Amino acid sequence: MVETPQGPAGKKSNGWVRTVVDYGAAIAFGAAYFITKDFQKATWVLVAASAAALAIGFAVERRLALLPLFFGGMALIFGTLGLIFHSDVFVKIKVTVINLALAAFLFGGVIAGRQPLKLIMGEALHLSDAAWRTLTLRYGGYFAVVALLNEIVRNTQGTDTWVKFRLGLLPLALVFVATQVPFMMKHMAKGDEPAAAEPPDAGF
Repeated sequence: MVETPQGPAGKKSNGWVRTVVDYGAAIAFGAAYFITKDFQKATWVLVAASAAALAIGFAVERRLALLPLFFGGMALIFGTLGLIFHSDVFVKIKVTVINLALAAFLFGGVIAGRQPLKLIMGEALHLSDAAWRTLTLRYGGYFAVVALLNEIVRNTQGTDTWVKFRLGLLPLALVFVATQVPFMMKHMAKGDEPAAAEPPDAGF
């Protein structure tokens, strides 16, 4: 996602807050799992850390960006279901559901002649309609590939490998967005300041 470095009141956003909101829950979940080797205990940590991250982000910045809010809300829902039914399937399949939903949203928007990625990114980036369409298809493709990879790993590998895969998606998202920055800058309107680019993975 792309955000301006300014908060709603024009103040510079706190970098540590964004890091906590984006990555805190996933990292806490991974650490809890490898320390305890207990998926249920790690799920408790995921749910608690997701709620805390959203609360901290809102308390400090007085707003939550759309994508982190979506990821955080889904983490709470699927994590709670996992705790209720004592199953790791819900947390694992969450990655598939979220990424498929985002891919469908983006591809569906392109088919309908709209710019769904612009809605997610806000007004921080000013691109032509053709550039938005290309960027939307790239992001949609990324989400679809992640969903497919998650299903492959989830169904063929053990829990240890899946948790490592989930944590590995964080740097993968950083690599993806880094490959898109040159395209964004090339097609930005003249006079625009480069926006701070964030990966398409809030970390939950």
